[in-house]
Amino acid sequence: MRFNDSVFGLILIAFAIAEIAYTRTFPRLHGQDYGPDLFPIMIGAGLLLFGGILIIRGWTQRATQPMLVVGDWAHDRKNVANVVILLGSIVFYIVFSTWLGFIPTALLIQSVLLVRLGSGLITSVIIATISTMVIHTLFAKLLLVPLPWGLLLPVAW
Repeated sequence: MRFNDSVFGLILIAFAIAEIAYTRTFPRLHGQDYGPDLFPIMIGAGLLLFGGILIIRGWTQRATQPMLVVGDWAHDRKNVANVVILLGSIVFYIVFSTWLGFIPTALLIQSVLLVRLGSGLITSVIIATISTMVIHTLFAKLLLVPLPWGLLLPVAW
């Protein structure tokens, strides 16, 4: 799937406006003309500039390149189903990870995706279990990122 450059330019400009608006809430430093918002605003200005360039470039190419070009993969129902399942698993994680916990949610999502993409059930569960434990250990113990325990809170280590 390929989008015209003007689509990404609009997305970039929307992100830049949101980022600049958020950095305006940063506290000001007394006695200085600049503060912690200076560099994020400069980055946002650059994003605005390059977003505008992408829009102009996409607008000039609109005759030869449509706004959206769908690849051959989109005509195969299996591939479309894989994309829908992947996006659905992201939504599932966002909705249920706090209640269910990281470990069960990641284990379930990885197992479903591995089975869907052709692995056997036993192999999928083993790979999902190992990778979930490695990811949890890296984030929770090494990087000190708190992951939700959910239902496993009574047995949290």
